[in-house]
Amino acid sequence: MMVALSHLFSSSRPTAVKSQPYESGMTPLGSARERYDVKFYLVAVLFIVFDIEVVFMMPWAVAFRQLGLLGLGIAGALLEMAVFVVILAVGYVYVWKRGALEWN
Repeated sequence: MMVALSHLFSSSRPTAVKSQPYESGMTPLGSARERYDVKFYLVAVLFIVFDIEVVFMMPWAVAFRQLGLLGLGIAGALLEMAVFVVILAVGYVYVWKRGALEWN
């Protein structure tokens, strides 16, 4: 009810200047509906995937000394992370060979 009342009693005076998109204090060039190459999205998704994978290493590094107490042992913990890094490296090489990291 409060949202409806504030909408009813608000003072809204839309103008052409207020309706324009605001982009870093500069006047917009071209249309906001412009198409972008898929490369932009692909690079963004790859960055997020590899960034999240690296973030998964942080808790492992923090708890590395306690992993020996859980029965894994230091060698088991290192082997576990080595397998993780190898899987990550295989994904990186696959993306690299497919040409997803090349910018033209």
